[in-house]
Amino acid sequence: MRRRDALRAGAATLLLPAVGRAGATEPFEPLGRLSVPGAKELVVDDDDIAYVAATDGFATVDTSDPTEPTLLAERRSLLADHPDGPMAGVQDGKLYGDRYAVAGPANPLDDVPKAAIVFDISDPTAPERVLVHETPFYNHNVDLDDETLYLCGNDGDRNPLVCVDLGTGETVGRWSVVDADDRWADVDPGLRQLHDVTVVDGVAYCSYLEAGTWLVDVSDPADPTTVTGLRGRDPEALAGVDSRAELREATFSLPGNDHSAAPRGPGDPVLALNEEAWATDPEAPASAVGGVELWDHEAGERLARIKAPPTDDPTLGGTWTTAHNFEFAGDRLYTSWYRGGVRVHDVSDPAAPRELGGWRDETTEFWTARGAGDHVVASGWRDLSADDPEAAAAVYTFPTVESPSTPTEAVDETGTDTAETTADGTGLGLVAGAAGLGLAELARRLRG
Repeated sequence: MRRRDALRAGAATLLLPAVGRAGATEPFEPLGRLSVPGAKELVVDDDDIAYVAATDGFATVDTSDPTEPTLLAERRSLLADHPDGPMAGVQDGKLYGDRYAVAGPANPLDDVPKAAIVFDISDPTAPERVLVHETPFYNHNVDLDDETLYLCGNDGDRNPLVCVDLGTGETVGRWSVVDADDRWADVDPGLRQLHDVTVVDGVAYCSYLEAGTWLVDVSDPADPTTVTGLRGRDPEALAGVDSRAELREATFSLPGNDHSAAPRGPGDPVLALNEEAWATDPEAPASAVGGVELWDHEAGERLARIKAPPTDDPTLGGTWTTAHNFEFAGDRLYTSWYRGGVRVHDVSDPAAPRELGGWRDETTEFWTARGAGDHVVASGWRDLSADDPEAAAAVYTFPTVESPSTPTEAVDETGTDTAETTADGTGLGLVAGAAGLGLAELARRLRG
């Protein structure tokens, strides 16, 4: 069992010191900060070593002393010896045991290697490459277990989950939302991209944008089978969406946009999933922005919704506070919200999550947040106060916090029927460059 699974299964007291007056949430301040240019997704191992995907490669960072995070190693310019090298757009990496996998490019790019790379990180100061698996599709997200590498095979057609044997590098199985419901074959592939996959205990949690979140049994990766689907819009209603304007609206706003999902623990029916979505009206309430939902996937029932932090302009062109990457660790949920900051919730009662602490800096856009022993680790993917915002990316460490006495306001008050809601996977992978690309070009990319 990998550390993440062990934490999900049993850890219940990762947060310790206080929040202040009963029922109130006090901000908690960063303990340390280490510049890691290009930092995006990070994961943390048993020894509090963070593995940070960093756009052109990755870095390993020792956070065991959270007041002084320390760079251990970098692997930049991956596949520089490839005819199309080096690699670009490395935004995601996952850890299992002594293996760490990264993949790219996260967006459709020409003339760069499209691949997943696996490293032996038994010595985090000297990662060694053990597998390169090239693909015909871009690689927004990746996961792995002891035998299999899981890829988001967005080929602009079926957009399958692709299962690759770690020993041989050969593809052994595929599964697509079209296999589960062939009506999705009539929907623009850009609306049903496989944005994210998380694999725990033989189940792949697949986030398919407007097609919702699907649980797939991958205990036999050569024969993936459907377990259940959650949320998702009506494919027949989306079959006629073909204009750029319609595509943009369907992809960036609610209902819609299943971004990522993860269970609270192996065998636990509680599942967190999020939407990466923006309001279409600058005056819209926080409930119009993508949040994090807690579900009982066995009952097919939404338990609670954690709203996005407030902002004066919740649109795509405004201040981003929509939910991004997150992680369960036992009864704690660590979430990131771009310029909405980092938040920690007690989800021991998933119907009434309690906010324990949060930190927000309007110039820092956070990509992810993770539990790490007795502290919290997060990545800020860019600093808008810097001349080169992405070069100013960094790893942050935060203290732990204890439970307040009252639950946070968590359930969506709009009366949204969650059976009609999905979340966007445009992820920062596809959406991050919205300001620079322009929405029309971004919509073109979303078509795959």
